[in-house]
Amino acid sequence: MDRIPARAYHSYPMSDLIHEFIFASARRAPAAEALVHGQRRLDYAALAQAVRGAADALLAAGLARGERVAVYMEKNVENVAAMFGAAAAGGVFVPINPLLKPEQVAYILADCDVRVLVTSADRLRLLAPGLAPCPGLAMVIAVGGAGAALPEVPGVSVLGWDSALAAPPGVAPHRVIDGDMAAILYTSGSTGKPKGVVLSHRNLVAGAVSVAGYLENTADDRILAVLPLSFDYGLSQLTTAFHVGATAVLLNHLLARDVLKAVVAERITGLAAVPPLWLQVAPLDWPADCTLRYLTNSGGAMQRPTLDALRRALPNARPYLMYGLTEAFRSTYLPPDQLDRRPDSMGKAIPNAEVLVLRPDGSECDAGEPGELVHRGALVSLGYWNDPAKTAERFKPYPAAPGLAPTEMAVWSGDTVRRDDEGYLYFISRNDEMIKTSGYRVSPSEVEEVVYARGRVAEAAAIGVGHPALGQAIVVIAQARPGLALTAAELLAACKPHLPAYMLPQRVVLVEDSLPRNPNGKIDRKLLGLLYATVFTEPQP
Repeated sequence: MDRIPARAYHSYPMSDLIHEFIFASARRAPAAEALVHGQRRLDYAALAQAVRGAADALLAAGLARGERVAVYMEKNVENVAAMFGAAAAGGVFVPINPLLKPEQVAYILADCDVRVLVTSADRLRLLAPGLAPCPGLAMVIAVGGAGAALPEVPGVSVLGWDSALAAPPGVAPHRVIDGDMAAILYTSGSTGKPKGVVLSHRNLVAGAVSVAGYLENTADDRILAVLPLSFDYGLSQLTTAFHVGATAVLLNHLLARDVLKAVVAERITGLAAVPPLWLQVAPLDWPADCTLRYLTNSGGAMQRPTLDALRRALPNARPYLMYGLTEAFRSTYLPPDQLDRRPDSMGKAIPNAEVLVLRPDGSECDAGEPGELVHRGALVSLGYWNDPAKTAERFKPYPAAPGLAPTEMAVWSGDTVRRDDEGYLYFISRNDEMIKTSGYRVSPSEVEEVVYARGRVAEAAAIGVGHPALGQAIVVIAQARPGLALTAAELLAACKPHLPAYMLPQRVVLVEDSLPRNPNGKIDRKLLGLLYATVFTEPQP
């Protein structure tokens, strides 16, 4: 197998391979702060050395080109070094959400045939009994443990992080090109087990360059990484920072106020979050001299009251409303100067991408006509790991120019959108979230927007529930704002003037606790659908 010379980690231009971002920034400004986690602060020279050390350890362990390295722990320095070290070695990193339970982790390890697992000593003690179904697993590298004995895993070599890094270097990294696999991100599917989205170096590099471009990131930025690194949106905070030589600050937060404290303490300029987190941080007491330069939202539409509250609290921070899907990373963004003109828009395609609105037959929709969002360009991933059937459903050849074979793949998102006369896009709904009631197709987001606009709920979700007469009935599950007395009848009455009869909820359920979340922090609609599936078929007391 062809390999590049030992230690030659800087042989490629920085735009080719994802780990080269770190090495290129280390060459430009070795003393610039690169990564912060609590009291630990690494400049780019130190981060580059940590990545080299992790790559050497993996190669010494026998990692072959393209083999998978799973990383399962909270955000910390070792997490980042392991992921980018796997890429530098010529392997593939698989970040696993630290919120997942051992059974879910074992499924991912077995599904993509992980060779090396990097985790914390505490997590390994919980994982060890369930690792038997992972035949490809050859080594576990455990971080921390304070000298305590590490658990044994039959047939698997278990080393502490320091011991693994003590292996003498000398094995050359594998040669890879930009079209090779770099990462596998697991995402929830509409049915069945999570599926692994395979990303190439080209995908990750193109995404970072595109996003950093329209956010106008520079080496002076300090970007807070709040979201899970297993989430493409969370990983993006690292790749965009490393691309421009900015500082990435890792935060494992428990409370919304932890985010505010970190922003103030670390003089953060860029903050990315999903709607449920924005809902929590918007009402906080933000300082007048806050350093935030921009805010970004993805993972769902930000409700207008939340956006308005953020703009009042942080007048100097420019909000970027974005839309993306793991299969193509990021598709659209709305420039801040368009917020007042079209606050409900997803915007237009990001740089180096084309976004189309197509009918089922593949023809392009007219302005105002709903259709499926289709994304083409350098960000379209390689498909789903070891699942050609699902890959064929979502990834299809894009028609080539006359005289050329159709070799480019585009991704069909499964999302229904429309575009206006100026080309701006508007989200309607996920195809599998649309509610079909009385012959009408209803978007949950349209109902939720009205519920939120009444100003009386903290969180809400509209779902379709089986109904003997209507096909599906609309059910709204909501949590009242703290300290506010609210009944279901009052909320329904407040919505009646603003919704046509077919869009009115047939039932409003008020809950005391926050709505359930999936591992990426979004409201778990699938679970809510299961919890309330029989609400109209069960005998009433």
